[in-house]
Amino acid sequence: MESIKYRHELKYRCSEAQLAIIKSRVQSMMPYDRHAAGGQYTIRSMYFDSLSNKCYYENENGTDPREKFRIRIYNGSAERISLECKRKEHGKTHKTSCLLTMDEYNAIMAGGDLSAFAEKPEVLRKFTLLLKDELYRPAVIVEYDRTPYVYRLGNVRVTLDQNIRSSDDFGSFFEQNLATRQILPRGQHLLEVKYDELLPDYIKEVLELGNLQQSTFSKYYLCRKYAMGGTL
Repeated sequence: MESIKYRHELKYRCSEAQLAIIKSRVQSMMPYDRHAAGGQYTIRSMYFDSLSNKCYYENENGTDPREKFRIRIYNGSAERISLECKRKEHGKTHKTSCLLTMDEYNAIMAGGDLSAFAEKPEVLRKFTLLLKDELYRPAVIVEYDRTPYVYRLGNVRVTLDQNIRSSDDFGSFFEQNLATRQILPRGQHLLEVKYDELLPDYIKEVLELGNLQQSTFSKYYLCRKYAMGGTL
């Protein structure tokens, strides 16, 4: 059996000014992700959870390992619908995914009867069991604007995530103007750095701002906590 390949994922909460400095440094040595037309795209993810909020409390308690399932689209378009399972273990992450047809998406939203669809990928089969056995249902929509940079050595991705917002209007998932609420105070954003085994020293230096502190930031958790009446 092929071993699971995990990646490092570092997160930093930063101000508008810090974000601008990092962007000016990074763009001189790392190209944009090829999927980012104009340098940015909007990510919209619908996260699922059990009726007992298993995923939420596992995140809150730091359960290791833990998994979250989400359906993700880009720029509010139904052209590419992806089901993803993100697993976190020992501080590293691993993501598996598969594409969904609109019929499969509709079946999931109707309660998860995908018996009419043959040869389902493993991640979809696993998700289908959770829909049936643990009654997984939509829990929150997380949306943000991402500026992504890539660097081949070490398979490094540096992403600048702005305007993090959430919604529980699941029926409007594909609407261009989804009604959302801002999660972070104005002017606060997120820097993420992902890599395999090695983060080159010169990229570390580019990201070094002195007072930038690594955090355990989770967009999913903060959006769920806000929706459940918690204090951010």
